Amino acid sequence: IYIYGEINNDINHLTKPLLAVAFLASFGSSMLYGYNLAVVNSPAQYIKDFYNETLLESHGLTPDGHLLTVLYSLTVSIFAIGGMTGALLVGRLVTKYGRKGTLVRSTALVFMGGALMGFSRWCRIPEMVIIGRFITGVHSGISLSVVPMYLGEIAPKNLRGFLGLVPSIHICLGVFIAQVLGLSEILGKEEHWPLLLSLVAVPTMVQLILLPWFPESPRYLLIERGDVHATIAALKWFRTKGNIQAEVEEMQEEQRSLSSMQTLSVCSLLMDSSCFTIERLGRRPLMIGGFLFMGLCCAGITVSVLFQPQLSYMRYISVGCVIGIIAGFCIGPAGVPFLITAELFKQSHRPAAYTVAGCLNWMSNFTIGFVFPFLEIATGPFCYLIFCAVCMGVAVYTFFIIPETKNKTFLEISQMFATKNEICEEELYPNSELKMALMNGYGTLDFHDKK
Repeated sequence: IYIYGEINNDINHLTKPLLAVAFLASFGSSMLYGYNLAVVNSPAQYIKDFYNETLLESHGLTPDGHLLTVLYSLTVSIFAIGGMTGALLVGRLVTKYGRKGTLVRSTALVFMGGALMGFSRWCRIPEMVIIGRFITGVHSGISLSVVPMYLGEIAPKNLRGFLGLVPSIHICLGVFIAQVLGLSEILGKEEHWPLLLSLVAVPTMVQLILLPWFPESPRYLLIERGDVHATIAALKWFRTKGNIQAEVEEMQEEQRSLSSMQTLSVCSLLMDSSCFTIERLGRRPLMIGGFLFMGLCCAGITVSVLFQPQLSYMRYISVGCVIGIIAGFCIGPAGVPFLITAELFKQSHRPAAYTVAGCLNWMSNFTIGFVFPFLEIATGPFCYLIFCAVCMGVAVYTFFIIPETKNKTFLEISQMFATKNEICEEELYPNSELKMALMNGYGTLDFHDKK
């Protein structure tokens, strides 16, 4: 329904090259994030047994259940530590190598991590599993920020919401694939769990073969590299129909407004008060609906588990609630926050903004991955009420704070929030003493002093 609403009557603008790069970039990156989140669930007992055996063989230790739970929790949550490390690198990488260039270069991390996990059982080294999870986490931390940034910059404004949800679709697809492959009838067996963990290399190989043939982000090429000819070539590749003149002029206008501003670091971003005048942005229906549905399903799990001993059919309700949480996650929370980050900030602020957002995401991911096994032991089914409260709180915050900015350019979004917060144009764009001369065709920028 949302895709149909986003595309509306402009479906002809969704060119095959644009759709291809969106699915390819997400297939080898975002899908791996979802896959790695869920892949350790099915072989959990086999991984614990592997740790138990190798500790006994190497050190003569017989770990108790608590130590094995800690080691398994570390295996799950170390992925988030790697993700946070990768998120910290995003700003420098996308500025130096570009959006597509960063995605291509980061694929090496997947092959390293997949090889370590795949050969860990054969080498009898449990540390290889933990290190492999960390390295794949670094890749996911990079790609989870870079893919939405790349797609947000190559998409026309009327399709930015649709392309922004393509990564979330692949995240949920990765979770689904991990659950299916983890079935005991497929790869959920003791001898196959290393293969299950190392399958991340397959989609990455496809991405590595095909993605280098796609163009770089036009906004990056023009605003940060100043290459007008490469920008026009990239836009013509992505827009097989229509006139790209207006889009080039809009990017050049943004380049003019940012010509006196350098790319911000994370610290500079947090100290820049003008950034927080436009932080209240989002896609309201998806965020509110997704979080509300997830909150209701979390409460449903608690109720169904409590009454399951008396009512046998409650087990089916609990399964439905688990599926509902995944569905609610797909509706908005999986992809919209990363789309919001692309829309919130100007080109100079965007890399640092993705670094901050990525670190917060991965810090939360680590906390849940490490604490949840112990939380479940301590509180039982009531632990889901904590997540219910969080989801409901975010839905309420979105309802009262976040407006809608659909079908607006990045400049229009900045100007809208500057007006809303009574920020003058000179504060939003400190280089306003410069103006751009009239352009002829795709001519280069010509600046003049107002005096």
